[in-house]
Amino acid sequence: MHRLLRIAGALAVCGVTLTIGLAAAHAKEWPVQPIRVVLPYPPGGASDVTARLLSAKLSQAWGESVVVENRPGANGIIANEAVAKAQPDGYTVLMANLGPNAINPAVYGRLPYDTLKDFTPVVLVTKVPLIIVTAANSPVKDLRQLVSLAKAKPGQITFGSAGNGSGSHLAGELLSTMAGVKMNHVPYKGDAPSLTDVLGQQINVALPTALAGMPHVKSGKLRALAVTSKTRLPALPDVPTVDEALGISGYEAVSWGGFMVPTGTSPAIVAKMNSQFNKALQDPEVRDKLMAQGAQIAGGTRKHSMRFCAPKLRNGSAWLIQQRSGSTSPHRECRSVVGIPPTTETACGLPRSLQ
Repeated sequence: MHRLLRIAGALAVCGVTLTIGLAAAHAKEWPVQPIRVVLPYPPGGASDVTARLLSAKLSQAWGESVVVENRPGANGIIANEAVAKAQPDGYTVLMANLGPNAINPAVYGRLPYDTLKDFTPVVLVTKVPLIIVTAANSPVKDLRQLVSLAKAKPGQITFGSAGNGSGSHLAGELLSTMAGVKMNHVPYKGDAPSLTDVLGQQINVALPTALAGMPHVKSGKLRALAVTSKTRLPALPDVPTVDEALGISGYEAVSWGGFMVPTGTSPAIVAKMNSQFNKALQDPEVRDKLMAQGAQIAGGTRKHSMRFCAPKLRNGSAWLIQQRSGSTSPHRECRSVVGIPPTTETACGLPRSLQ
């Protein structure tokens, strides 16, 4: 009996050792198949530009295809749910950002994913201000004129965003609040379609990220009225901040982008990803392209990314809720602020199964 127990114990130890060894070997060999980077937005927006630029560098370094998959819709919920339910094997990566990962939890009472529990941060890649833009042939020449027009025509001036509850939506609402006007919000599925409509003057202004809006400003197709950061952008030195343009104090709206993987992904794989992302962010071509479009390069360790993201993920859009209502009931008030009314079939734009 004792001999059998010793044999069983030895086999158990060997089993544990074998499991650890296989996990380490798996991490060492990874990647051995194409990697999928899932985006919650359509092609052409800031996240898409960043993801494709970095994916090309990662593909070169790893010798495997890094495929960008655009899965827009439902305010980023579709893409986030898909990644949250994916196998934690290192072959599915989420392009995370402010709207779906920090604002959605404050807007929706229930989600099919929990950013803090279902995802492991890999790296923070960019911090990106927004630009308030209008068509180059628009009669609106500056932000003060836009505000004057909005005061003269309450609810008739339109601003486009990347979607209900997106960073650009809340930035527009904050602008309305601080300027004392009422603008009509028009949500889109990402920056790209909102830019198409502002170029065609279907809407008065849009608030894309600098990364998405900069090329149109540089080409002369769009006029930049202001940037939403505390300071001017080096790439747009002649464009004032909102505070400067309106003579106010305290306006700031900055988006961010990073990469996350499903919780349970091997720490060794996460570390390998983090290392290669940081190398890609130091590449002169990558830096020049991102900075030329208004992005602030981040990078750093996984812990650094978590220290940056965690407070924002927990706080969500509480800053705006307090600005608009002073309420301590974030889900109800934030839903009202971002204009997602409950209906008979759905609540806050989601099927009841997700509430």
